[in-house]
Amino acid sequence: MSKKVAFYTLGCKLNYSETSSIGRIFKNAGYETTEFNSPADVYVINTCSVTDNADKKCRKVVKEALKHSPNAYVTIVGCYAQLKPKEISEIPGVDMVLGAAEKFNIIEHINDLTKQEKTIVHNGPIDETKQFVPAYSIGDRTRTFLKVQDGCDYSCTFCTIPLARGASRSGRIEDIVEQAHQIAASGVKEIVLTGVNIGDYGIRDGKRQDRFLDLVQALDEVGGIDRIRISSIEPNLLSNEIIEFVAQSKRFVPHFHMPLQSGSNKILSLMRRRYKRELYIERVAKIKSLMPDCCIGVDVIVGFPGETRDDFIDTYNFLNELPISYLHVFTYSERENTIAAQMEGAVPGTQRSDRSKMLHILSEKKRRAFYDTQIGRVSEVLFEGDIKDGYMHGFSKNYVKVRTPYDPILVNEVVPVEFLAVNEQCEVDVKELPELMKHG
Repeated sequence: MSKKVAFYTLGCKLNYSETSSIGRIFKNAGYETTEFNSPADVYVINTCSVTDNADKKCRKVVKEALKHSPNAYVTIVGCYAQLKPKEISEIPGVDMVLGAAEKFNIIEHINDLTKQEKTIVHNGPIDETKQFVPAYSIGDRTRTFLKVQDGCDYSCTFCTIPLARGASRSGRIEDIVEQAHQIAASGVKEIVLTGVNIGDYGIRDGKRQDRFLDLVQALDEVGGIDRIRISSIEPNLLSNEIIEFVAQSKRFVPHFHMPLQSGSNKILSLMRRRYKRELYIERVAKIKSLMPDCCIGVDVIVGFPGETRDDFIDTYNFLNELPISYLHVFTYSERENTIAAQMEGAVPGTQRSDRSKMLHILSEKKRRAFYDTQIGRVSEVLFEGDIKDGYMHGFSKNYVKVRTPYDPILVNEVVPVEFLAVNEQCEVDVKELPELMKHG
């Protein structure tokens, strides 16, 4: 009888792609994958360490795993495992901790599932993690997260990712294109390109050998994929050439997620970001001039050390005036071994919370305003299989979330629809237009 393995992923799209690839490693070794809330012989928890909350979640997930199988073998991988292996090794029930260089060698480490008295730790210095390991997620037939880049050479003062994932490195264009062909053959309709700093794509063996634009152009020729979406790209790396290419692309969709982090040049400087707000304005203007219906998402951090009320109001007004579509709001939290954690001017927790709430409300306002501009339009939507209260959901090319009464025939299909109205959940109700379906 084959052994069973279950997975739980915390954090970003990159983690999801890597968990899926680790799952295929287990499958090739003869394991059967089961749900995390079921008994298993092995539980693998892929961790994030962007916020303190993610660290706490890891502890909770370990406890949940052991409720289902008290004698199971529990292995922790991911960013938290690289940054704080000793801390994880002291969590009751954890059997093994694998750092960044070892997570894809997991089978070699756990062939013997005998639980030891002490937690086994395989974790080396992050500067020894130099290999790019390809990964992509399979399981959600609608879309796949395809890893094209890993690590980061930037030195933002708030970020631990370079410490957790190492230097910037990338896959070869021909290898990534081949993976895209494999994904297309599986029936997936949308690929989301992911990495730590994907605009920095092209570094191999410590040298720049390609550009992100080269990769984008090559992937645009892959048949069998309806859509390719860029997950997140730094404004200083989103060149006019890339924007212009996406605007006329066959497969790349009009949707950019562009981290800002602050609308105050003072705070951007303290963060060691590689641009000023003026560049961000230029990028948004360029996108909207070529793709007026393009969806633009923004990352922003509130409560960074030294952020005064005036600095926050600068950010709020800056975002309010930009033609953006939604925000991902992060409340700053101190991280060990970062420059920001030692900075003066810590913002009280209540103020961080208040500022976060203000930006969440602004995000809702921006999303509704963007959706309102789409009402009455006809667009193609890729529908997903999840059902909630009798409805199914999907996304247009420009990332408008829609709902329609559940119909199994629509799952994983690209369907032309008319946008009718924004509902109370801030989704768009739609009417199918089957007469516009493409055939043949």
